[in-house]
Amino acid sequence: MPKVTVWETPKAGSLANLVQKQRPLPPLSAGHLRVQVHAVGLNFADIFALTGLYSATPEGAFIPGLEFAGTVIGTGSDTDNTDSAFQIGDRVMGVTRFGGYCSIIDSEPDYLIPLPDDWSFAQGAAFPAQTLTAWYALTTLGAIQPEQRVLIHSAAGGVGLQAMKLATLLGANPVGTVGSPDKAAMLQEMGFENVLVRQPDFARQLTETGHRFDLVLDAIGGTVQQASFAALKPMGRLVVFGAAEFTPTGNRPNYLKAAWRYLRRPRYDVMDMISSNRSVMAFNLIWLWEQKASMKALLSELQTIALPPPHVGHRFAFDDAQTALALLQSGRSVGKVVLERL
Repeated sequence: MPKVTVWETPKAGSLANLVQKQRPLPPLSAGHLRVQVHAVGLNFADIFALTGLYSATPEGAFIPGLEFAGTVIGTGSDTDNTDSAFQIGDRVMGVTRFGGYCSIIDSEPDYLIPLPDDWSFAQGAAFPAQTLTAWYALTTLGAIQPEQRVLIHSAAGGVGLQAMKLATLLGANPVGTVGSPDKAAMLQEMGFENVLVRQPDFARQLTETGHRFDLVLDAIGGTVQQASFAALKPMGRLVVFGAAEFTPTGNRPNYLKAAWRYLRRPRYDVMDMISSNRSVMAFNLIWLWEQKASMKALLSELQTIALPPPHVGHRFAFDDAQTALALLQSGRSVGKVVLERL
């Protein structure tokens, strides 16, 4: 019987529980496409899910992973009766609600888009989830407009880099923040002139530089988020899609430290927001998976954007998922971290 290679954890709670397994390959369901996976994109959501800090984490055993790229190797019955334009041999990239750390993925066509001919599989695996996140934050929630000033935190990361590119493409003026001079230098080499290396007193740093913003994208939280909200102009929007300050430093969460940070998390008074004419919005992209029409529409929008391939900063063999996750967890990565199956 054919086998599929997966990375699976018996339950959330520790990164150390993630192990590679061989599983029987099930029959291909009607209306689905079978994709031979060549690359998998890693996300902070994978770490939060594996350590049990992610609200959408499945109960019991699960396979992490939200995005991938590969080649269509099979079509289920009734696939020809859908509006799918994919055929065997097509190169694709796609999103999945968990289950991405697999050598073979069965997917509905609506969650796949063509992989450009001049993109590698690693670049394809680096594109869907992070670009959807940046696009949704900037446009659907952020209502970005030309000439607006946009503060983008973790600008050297996967989502941050895509957000910087998209904001520029949409005619806005992005200001990126990073945690080290090396990352700032890399962004400047890529053509982004306005980059701040975050200082311990970020609120004071923003005050001294006189920065004010129409829109902020934040996935850090804590005092960085508070300072960012305070730097919003009237009618400004803070869009939150993560909380990197809760990232565990070991295999398991430090629940005492996490509880302390939770108690000290930013809190917003709606009456104050009315008076100052500023707003806070937050989202978790994974819930869009259940809104198939919305997800399909967003994926279609991405295909109309003239973006270059995403920056893949780190490539690991598929068998080296633990090392790849450790790098992502460390905060030292630049661009996307990808697992490759050669």
